[in-house]
Amino acid sequence: MFPIVSNDLIAPNLYRMVIRAPRIARSRQPGQFVIVHADQEAERIPLTIADADIDRGTVTLFVQAVGYSTCRLTALPAGTSLRDLAGPLGRPTEIKPWGRVACIGGGVGTAVLYPLAKALAEAGNQVISVIGGRNADLIILADELAEFCVEVLVATEDGSRGRQGFVTHVLQGLIADPRSIPQAVYAVGPVPMMKAVTEMTRPHQIRTIVSLNPIMIDGTGMCGGCRVVVGGELKFACVDGPEFDGHLVDFDLLADRLSTYRTEECKMIRKLPEQQRPEQRNQ
Repeated sequence: MFPIVSNDLIAPNLYRMVIRAPRIARSRQPGQFVIVHADQEAERIPLTIADADIDRGTVTLFVQAVGYSTCRLTALPAGTSLRDLAGPLGRPTEIKPWGRVACIGGGVGTAVLYPLAKALAEAGNQVISVIGGRNADLIILADELAEFCVEVLVATEDGSRGRQGFVTHVLQGLIADPRSIPQAVYAVGPVPMMKAVTEMTRPHQIRTIVSLNPIMIDGTGMCGGCRVVVGGELKFACVDGPEFDGHLVDFDLLADRLSTYRTEECKMIRKLPEQQRPEQRNQ
């Protein structure tokens, strides 16, 4: 069993969970993930390891309560335990001394971006983080990123914080200025955002790495649920990724596969107790 040390709401429907898992904390590397199995009846959920504390033997996970299983998971209070926590899984982040690096995070993707940006900064890179959301309430980890980034730029769709618009608008400005153009770009977030980032960097031949989030079950390459097409070849995100060269990813196929079980998920959400449903969690 894996004790839940804390479980805090940090933004609408977004929770920071700290789990005691000493062996995972010792061996995890940036970009890797775990498969969470809350109880015997629960679905297996892949979650990026956002941070780890070796001394305390804990790992930090950010969980967005949007579906049946994530709503059940985030309803568990501190002091209870998870049945299984398998990992670390996946290939670690490609960390190199690029020079100037832009880390682009959209919505909850910023939580996945955080360990990548931190590792890149520790490797001696000048990291500029660009994070965005629909409004100011959905901007997360800006202060934490500012501790090691040379600059943190914020964009919100409604203009309630930072620049009004999308993270791609901010990235476009960085690329247009010879003094700020990055040698590498890391992007994590919604599929349309990652696709837009790769199309923006492609003409400039800027190395662009994206973290993919396909449907995943076992995390070991056995089920085939997380298959994606990269460079015309079939890949499994759980063992070949989850990070890939964005210029080679078939984003249209990825988006199509992510919508496969949307109808079934909506039906399952209606089975949740009313107080656990996403629209009720922040009231």
